[in-house]
Amino acid sequence: MGTLVRGRRGAVAAALAAALGVGMAPTAAWAAAGPADGAGRTSKSAARDDGWRGDGLELGAADNSAVDAFLKQAEQAEKEISPRVRAAAVLSEAELIGFGQRLKSPDSLKRKVATSMKETPGQTVNQALDTMKDSVRYTLQWPDGKYTTGVALAASLLSAWGDDSVKWSNTWDRPKGYKGINSAWREPRWGHAYEVQFHTPASKKAQLDTHRIYEEQRLPGTPPERVKELQAQQDAIFAAVPVPAGAAGLAAPGSRVPADLSQPVPVPPPGAPAATKLPVG
Repeated sequence: MGTLVRGRRGAVAAALAAALGVGMAPTAAWAAAGPADGAGRTSKSAARDDGWRGDGLELGAADNSAVDAFLKQAEQAEKEISPRVRAAAVLSEAELIGFGQRLKSPDSLKRKVATSMKETPGQTVNQALDTMKDSVRYTLQWPDGKYTTGVALAASLLSAWGDDSVKWSNTWDRPKGYKGINSAWREPRWGHAYEVQFHTPASKKAQLDTHRIYEEQRLPGTPPERVKELQAQQDAIFAAVPVPAGAAGLAAPGSRVPADLSQPVPVPPPGAPAATKLPVG
């Protein structure tokens, strides 16, 4: 069994090296992809010393500072996460969709945090941030025929490389509504959570086609009759999405087994100062 496991690990390492064409150290080549859209940007809404305001929502000065610190942590964590996700995409033959939008914008995150705190009286900003799993996010996509094996391999690789699965929402077997898999992972260096969505071309298109409908549906002023109408429209769009064979049975990886992949992912250099962890999310 040990020989078989070592052989499989060696095969994965060799495949990774071949895919990247950079020997056994792909990190530097892939980390040079440039900043994500949203990286280092300031909020377009009113972000002042006394807090943030936008779309009828607001954050006080201390809460706004906490979100800004969380966003900085997301930018640091993204540098560790992206090489692993890109490697998993190559090895599982996935298309990496929307990579340029992998960092959530400041306004979008602050709006989401402020909404969470407004809808949950008494919730602190740290508690709200702890629920944020998509400040760094990715979408992997396969054709129907390669979807099930692709998802299983990509998820196993992320787990083997040290990222813990903290959420796995598989909705392929739902009779109505959204189709796909939304997963969340926590990377080990910063303890920061990130999202990976697993789609087919049809399920991703349905997600995009229903986005505006969903946004209207969730507005507080939308009448109940209109909410039902909008939900019916979404259900009809997702009902037309083919379900890949075996997709409904896909589950999160089991307990992580360390894999000797000759360090194909970022590793903090010896003697590097320990990072100060912010509230994770």
